[in-house]
Amino acid sequence: MPALLKAFFEQALRPGFAVATGQNRFPSGLLGGRTARIVITMGMPALIYRWFFRAHSLKSLERNVLRFSGIGPIRETLIGRVEASAAANRRWLERLRELGRDGR
Repeated sequence: MPALLKAFFEQALRPGFAVATGQNRFPSGLLGGRTARIVITMGMPALIYRWFFRAHSLKSLERNVLRFSGIGPIRETLIGRVEASAAANRRWLERLRELGRDGR
């Protein structure tokens, strides 16, 4: 995850807003009832990232940041080979607009 994004999460998801100390001093997420969509773009094919690299950064973000603060369900969109063609990028942008409009 880029350092700037990590710094954003550290500032935005502070204790008292995203996480509180629950019973037995174990933290509990305060952002329950909210959903998230993670969009990751990359130069390699998304299939390679998911199968060969096992989507390690994606899983880490889901588990250690979003689910920890109570967010769920979490949907994901992986866009690979972003340098392939401008037409493919336009199709992806339109697909993401549709997902945003539909709230999916």
